Amino acid sequence: MKVLLINGSPKPDGNTYLSLNEIALMLNRFDVETEIFHIGNQMIRGCIACKKCNELKHCFFNDDICNKMIEKMVNSDGIIIGSPVYYAGPNGALCALLDRAFYSAGSLLKHKIGASVVVCRRGGASAAFDRLNKYFTINEMPVVSSQYWNSVHGRLKGEVLEDEEGMQTMRTLAVNMVNMLDLKNKDGFITLDEERISTNFIR
Repeated sequence: MKVLLINGSPKPDGNTYLSLNEIALMLNRFDVETEIFHIGNQMIRGCIACKKCNELKHCFFNDDICNKMIEKMVNSDGIIIGSPVYYAGPNGALCALLDRAFYSAGSLLKHKIGASVVVCRRGGASAAFDRLNKYFTINEMPVVSSQYWNSVHGRLKGEVLEDEEGMQTMRTLAVNMVNMLDLKNKDGFITLDEERISTNFIR
C-alpha cells in the first residue's frame, strides 16, 4: 500500500511538512509506503476550462507540476493533502493544482482514500479543512477522520511540534488511514450500478 502526502506549502520543510511527516512516520510503522510531494513555489496556472483533459485524462498544459502530481495520485492507494491556512483557506497555488487534477483525472481517483490536514497560526482552520475535503467528497473518495478535525497550530517553523494534541491528531489520522486501506483491500468498494445523471438548474 502506498500513501501520497501532498505538501501544499511553498516552504519545503515548514510546519505543513512537519505535520505530514508525523503522519508518514506512523504510516511507515504499519508498513505503508509513503511519499511527501512538495508543490514548491514556482508559478502554477489555474484551470481555463478548455476541456482537453476529457480525452487526455490529464491536464493539457504540461509546463508545471500538475501532471506529475496527477501521476503520483493515480499510482497511490491513499492521498493526504496538507496546506497552510491563508485568509481562512488553503494555499491558492495548491487549489489551482487540485482544481486541474480532479477535473482532469477525477475518474482515475475514484474510491481512493483521502484526508486533508491544515496548519494555521490561530484561526481559519475549519474553513480551509472543509474546502480541501470537498475535492474528495465530490469524487466518491472515502475521507479519513481523526480524534479531532485535522488541524495543527503553529506560526514559526517547528512550532507545530509543540501542539501535542495536534500531533496526536496526525498520528490518529495515520492509524485510521491504515484501517481504511485494509478495509478497502479486504472487501473492496461497491459502485452504484446506474448511469451518471447530471442536472442543470437552468431549464
